[in-house]
Amino acid sequence: MKHDNDIDGLIALMARLPGLGPRSARRAVLHLIRKRGQLLGPLAQAMQRVADTARECLNCGNVGTADLCAICADESRATGLICVVEDVGDLWAMERAGVFKGRYHVLGGTLSALDGIGPDDLRIPQLLHRLSAEHVTEVILALNATIDGQTTAHYIADQLETRDVALSSLAQGVPIGGELDYLDDGTITAALNARKRL
Repeated sequence: MKHDNDIDGLIALMARLPGLGPRSARRAVLHLIRKRGQLLGPLAQAMQRVADTARECLNCGNVGTADLCAICADESRATGLICVVEDVGDLWAMERAGVFKGRYHVLGGTLSALDGIGPDDLRIPQLLHRLSAEHVTEVILALNATIDGQTTAHYIADQLETRDVALSSLAQGVPIGGELDYLDDGTITAALNARKRL
């Protein structure tokens, strides 16, 4: 079935978004067209505003609308703690939990020999600069529990070895509400190794 070229173009663009394939994109576009006044117009305006104003924070790599994101600009978050994450989505997930009150540092990925990503391709030099500039006392590594994530964590740990900064990482293991029978071997191993006394 043939549509208008503009509609087909919108469907094709929507299908490129994470989590949407061609069928989901068609349904989303059809819904937007049906709710043109309530959704499509305001969405288009909001997207244009974000396209005009969005930028990477010069300090941490978060996304915002100013040179410094709201987290870096908030003086009450200058606690001496920096939580290192792989990408902005991870930062937003940590913020959603609402428990961390320090600042963040977005690496922009992880080290990967297969993909040719080395330390200079990530924001590791900026992290090292921030340690003294912001009087950081602890670096928390909140990297994904993948081979590349762990390789990156070990590299950062090596870089911090000679500095007077505490280094920690997020606990790994059994999630709240998780059942052992449904967990993979790596998660069970990590949970057993990170056990604590009750």
